[in-house]
Amino acid sequence: MDLTAQQISILERLQQHGFQTVAFPMYAEYVGVRKGNCAALLAPAGANGFAIFGEPSYLVGGSMSVRILRSDGHYFVRKGEQVEATPERTSELDSFTAELAASLLPIA
Repeated sequence: MDLTAQQISILERLQQHGFQTVAFPMYAEYVGVRKGNCAALLAPAGANGFAIFGEPSYLVGGSMSVRILRSDGHYFVRKGEQVEATPERTSELDSFTAELAASLLPIA
């Protein structure tokens, strides 16, 4: 993936805010970012930025998961593994999502 100087600058800024750049092999066309137990995929958006692709996710077994509702509650699930979507985990994901979105905004 070829990135512009502006996009590299954004990734460096994310690192300064505690985000790690990670690779998710199934999503090689996107840049993965992780912080704590949460991760997201970033898609290049023009030459000067990124957009969050899909929904940020809670990590289950080190991989991205989906949030589902079952008859007995909410869960984060990935390939047969699941963890309950507790208020703490949901709050961590919400905070991650908000901080990532704010960090991707252009700096004036």
